[in-house]
Amino acid sequence: MLDFIRKKLTNYAMSIFSQDNKPLKVTLLLLPESSMMTLASLIDPMRAANRLSDKNYFRWKIMTPDGESAELTCGISIAADGELTEQSQGDALVIIAGFNHHRYVDKRCLKLLNKLAPGFKSIGGVEAGVQVLARAGLLDGKRVTTHWEDFEDFANQYRNLTVCTDRFVIDGSVFTTGGASPTFDFMLHLIRSRFGYPLALEVASVFIYDETHASSDAQPLVSKGQLTNSEPRVTKAIDLMESHIDEPKSIAAIASRLLVSTRTLENLFSKTLGSSPGAYYLRLRLQSARKMVLDTNLPMQEIAVRCGFNDLSSFSRSFKLHYRIAPRFYRFNHR
Repeated sequence: MLDFIRKKLTNYAMSIFSQDNKPLKVTLLLLPESSMMTLASLIDPMRAANRLSDKNYFRWKIMTPDGESAELTCGISIAADGELTEQSQGDALVIIAGFNHHRYVDKRCLKLLNKLAPGFKSIGGVEAGVQVLARAGLLDGKRVTTHWEDFEDFANQYRNLTVCTDRFVIDGSVFTTGGASPTFDFMLHLIRSRFGYPLALEVASVFIYDETHASSDAQPLVSKGQLTNSEPRVTKAIDLMESHIDEPKSIAAIASRLLVSTRTLENLFSKTLGSSPGAYYLRLRLQSARKMVLDTNLPMQEIAVRCGFNDLSSFSRSFKLHYRIAPRFYRFNHR
């Protein structure tokens, strides 16, 4: 029932992109340290739709806060068409951000976004672009999503928002997406809604993309790919591990939930992942810890608790064994 309601809300919200043949004018505000894949997931579906239809269904401009090029995380610099100003206009304003967005969006830029937003039919946040919109106060009371790595801290910081794990969310005139692949899903949804199903299928085929996700599908901490088909019991075990990072379940308890023996589960992990379930579970917890060490200012003690360690010393030992450096030095060296 909940999925049905979400679908109805999504279809209703997309009426702002109602079917017609008018070009959709998209303004992309690109911040440095964004992902190339995320940017491509926005632009390439528009490019392909124009080419396949032989029409200019989409027109887009890449803007930056200062008009200078934006260097992405891969080291490639993307030239801007100009600076975001009070004269910027279009149908959709999309903010694309990745790491360290606070460095690139100051109070002046946030005020500018507030002033510009009413002039666009829709505004969108991609990955950390969602957080920029929240900082600008443009998401109040909205249902939104963000990249899975940022869920917990983002939800805690903005309690006036409904933060969910969906791949992408459309709430009224606001859309938010969780990363590169969910952004591609959103763009196909947009093309379907505005220009029809056949064109969306053609665009997906150009990129040999099998669209199997619904907007409300949860973002996984680990992308399991073909493993789901080849050994679903392992993916179900990983799902259980992901949902119990802070309070780890025993491997025996996980095996019991899957109706297999502990030995069988160990053999399945060894065969498919080359690892024991216990070692893999620890790796997941340390990956979550690494994210918090790098991207938050949380005390190490709190990170240890959030990642299921009994005390700080055991967390530090495990972290150092895995990353060959203590967590506090890891934070210092990567900032």
